[in-house]
Amino acid sequence: MTSLIPLCSLDDIPEGGSRGFQHRELKLLIVKHKGKVVAYRNTCPHLGIPLEWVEHQFLDSSGTMIQCANHGALFVIDSGKCVAGPCAGRKLEAVPFRIDANQLLLIGD
Repeated sequence: MTSLIPLCSLDDIPEGGSRGFQHRELKLLIVKHKGKVVAYRNTCPHLGIPLEWVEHQFLDSSGTMIQCANHGALFVIDSGKCVAGPCAGRKLEAVPFRIDANQLLLIGD
């Protein structure tokens, strides 16, 4: 049976910003960019470590790419695809979610 796990209000994530969350062992990053929300596992495909050094800071200085703070890899926000760095061509792992009544809900088993 699929369950919906409340994670946050959409208002908790600023437009053009990002937030990190943890649900049990699952570390997540959420980005709200140009009115769209994306959710990925907070794990670099190169080293398997969290992407940020500073809490909730997942975007590059321009705010247009997700950046791994450890080695500078850049990921396209919409697709999670790495376009620069040692994991070029690989992708962040998308996490299923839905939005209901301004709440971001993880879709779990």
